Amino acid sequence: MKLLFLLLLFVMPLSAQNRLSEVDARRFVDLALAGLNREFPNKPGNVLRSPGDAKTPSQLTPVFFGHFDWHSSVHGHWTLIRLIRLFPNAEWNHAVRTELSKKLTREGLEKEAAYLRKNPSFERMYGWAWALRLGIELRALDDDQGREWASFYRPVEEAIVTNAKSYLPKLDWPIRCGFHPESSFALGHMLDWARATGDEGFVDLLIKKAKGFYSGDVAYPVRYEPSGNDFFSPGLNEADLMRRVLPAAEYRAWLEKFFPGFDLGNLTKPVTVSDFEDGHLVHLVGLNLNRAWNLRGIASALEGEPKPALLKIADAHEKAGLRDAISGHYEGDHWLGTFAVYLLTGAGETGSPK
Repeated sequence: MKLLFLLLLFVMPLSAQNRLSEVDARRFVDLALAGLNREFPNKPGNVLRSPGDAKTPSQLTPVFFGHFDWHSSVHGHWTLIRLIRLFPNAEWNHAVRTELSKKLTREGLEKEAAYLRKNPSFERMYGWAWALRLGIELRALDDDQGREWASFYRPVEEAIVTNAKSYLPKLDWPIRCGFHPESSFALGHMLDWARATGDEGFVDLLIKKAKGFYSGDVAYPVRYEPSGNDFFSPGLNEADLMRRVLPAAEYRAWLEKFFPGFDLGNLTKPVTVSDFEDGHLVHLVGLNLNRAWNLRGIASALEGEPKPALLKIADAHEKAGLRDAISGHYEGDHWLGTFAVYLLTGAGETGSPK
């Protein structure tokens, strides 16, 4: 089955933006549906302040309790919303909507928002980023059901934006690592949301933080990546954020200083994974996918060299990441489908200033 998936994926007709076929979208739909209501195993991210806080995941967060952890549940829902939007006539579209309608209720999402307000550092900032990405997708689902879900979801967005506007002015330094706390990935997602919704105050705050954190960076240490359990390239995440922030000419000048000579060192070589059942080592599958989408995003803001070279490196990482995205082990399967869909549908490739 895995071999058939790969053969189909690389011979299917592709469009410029969405490079995913309906047949292959179904495979990622099935992957996301499998975790939608799977409460255990689960890794809760809450702080217990009293015995009364020791509750099951579904009691704490009644919508986003599946997919092993809150943020994976959020982006599992994002995967389904994005695919029903991109494939409105798919034979599985109605069944997916039926399952989502059981989850995206006014009552359940109000409880999610209340939990975020009560716990303002919960899922900071990786979960926040995916939650706002979900908000973008819900707002783009332009039909009666989509508009209803989006209205129910507003309190979640509002709670996260309130938490972010409180936190970001106090964050004095960027967080540079290859996994959840990394700050440039989250800033990019939040900036996309702020622009999509017209929240100019949030746009200004995010651009100010991005420039303050990263505009002076030079000579990124490309030979220090990756570390052993990365699913992000912090260097490429940063470069993909800055092409959202800087006009094209300024971005090119910044990028030439950030990657002198456009020497990407270890970032040119896809990584290998030794154990797909180890929840941390399997992160490296996500790293290949993350590198691929960042390289495509960076290339989208460039003309001429090194654009073709970047896309060639992206293709190699994409091939390696897609080869391993569905392994049959829940350690990776509960989240890697989202990374694949994000890459193949070009979800983050817009947003570069002219």
